[in-house]
Amino acid sequence: MGVPVIGCDCPTCASDNPHNRRTRTSVALGLPEGNLLIDTPPDLHAQMLRERLGIVHAVLFTHAHADHLFGFDDLRLFPYYLGRPLPLYCEPNVEERIRRTFDYAFDPALASIAAGGVPQVEFHPIGLDPFEVLGAQVTPIRLGHGRLDILGFRVGDVAYCTDTNRIPEESWSLLSGLNVLILDALRHRSHPTHFHLEESIATAQQIGARQTYFTHMSHELEHVATNAALPLGMQLAYDGLRLPLT
Repeated sequence: MGVPVIGCDCPTCASDNPHNRRTRTSVALGLPEGNLLIDTPPDLHAQMLRERLGIVHAVLFTHAHADHLFGFDDLRLFPYYLGRPLPLYCEPNVEERIRRTFDYAFDPALASIAAGGVPQVEFHPIGLDPFEVLGAQVTPIRLGHGRLDILGFRVGDVAYCTDTNRIPEESWSLLSGLNVLILDALRHRSHPTHFHLEESIATAQQIGARQTYFTHMSHELEHVATNAALPLGMQLAYDGLRLPLT
């Protein structure tokens, strides 16, 4: 829901610490041939301006829930800069949801009414095989998000695993030897589709990355107090965090 939560005056939502102001979860990777955006959250416009990212050259989707998808319309500017449709990499079920949710971008009759003001995109279906994009290899990682199968991704020695409460057996080997792990940690209490913090810590310890950052946090996790209680080598991520890709 983002933090502050609408209508909430809890200590985290009322905090003046900028690390307690959390837009919906996304990440951008600066790759050899351009910027790869992972997910298009509702706050995408503000995030792009805040981070001065400029142009997005390709987009990769973890799954099609609203908080990871509903900034899709903000992609329509980038094809003008690129001079071609914007490449989208996602599983077939995510493509289907995008086409249904944003039907005006794909129905020729609706697109003509919009006078061309629609996202011009080109889908590239992916599965679990590694693939090349913007001069780098991306390795998909199957994750469980409740009953839904979604994807995390590894680029080099960095893995991004948001929105999960289950790592299938076949995915563990893809998470070995990491320098940086970015992992879901919603709150202290259990949740049917997300790791709670204690589960996230245990999972991170099992993976054994040199540094772990927790993401997709609710307002129940206040930044300073939570960080102070985390094991060595683990921290809460925050909006604007920048990390080297290795």
